[in-house]
Amino acid sequence: MRKTLTIVLAAALSMLSLMAQAQDSFLKSIKDFNLVDHNGVSHTLKEYEDRDFIVMYIHGSGCPIARLSVPTYLSIQQEYADKNIEFLMLNSFIQDDIPRIQKEAEEFKITFPILKDADQSIARSMGVERTAEVFIIDPRTREIHFRGPINDQLGYETQRLHVTNHYLRDALETVMAGGKVDMNNIPDAKGCLVGFFLS
Repeated sequence: MRKTLTIVLAAALSMLSLMAQAQDSFLKSIKDFNLVDHNGVSHTLKEYEDRDFIVMYIHGSGCPIARLSVPTYLSIQQEYADKNIEFLMLNSFIQDDIPRIQKEAEEFKITFPILKDADQSIARSMGVERTAEVFIIDPRTREIHFRGPINDQLGYETQRLHVTNHYLRDALETVMAGGKVDMNNIPDAKGCLVGFFLS
């Protein structure tokens, strides 16, 4: 009986260790960058080191879910305007050029930088897969504390009337309080696949 209990406990500890490793490998880190935004202004990661966190939204012009998510992202940015948090967008779409990004920025009245990741190296470092995914980043350590959807409203060909899970807001509150987001409770983001150049 005691031997069986020991085996069960060892298996449980092993499973927890594997889950922790999976979470750590899923949350990567962002590489240093010097990127030009949709207005032609250069931005570096270093210029945001006085911020507590950066929230990075994966942008893609014309992607239906990304377009539907933008107003929610903008509202959250306004909600946290008095916090020491920088809100940005990152565009790594092969098919998007600066004029196309500018057009969408004007349409949605986006006033903060949409950074063009032309060689896709920043997206690769973060493990980006889809548009409309959001990342919470510590600009000093480059560590990613959260990645996932803004909320649970949008799916593929579906849209809920009421949001029941506010993933980004909850994650922001957690990291601002010094906590760690349990990524096991965060679903994959829905959005358009970001195609990458062959390396």
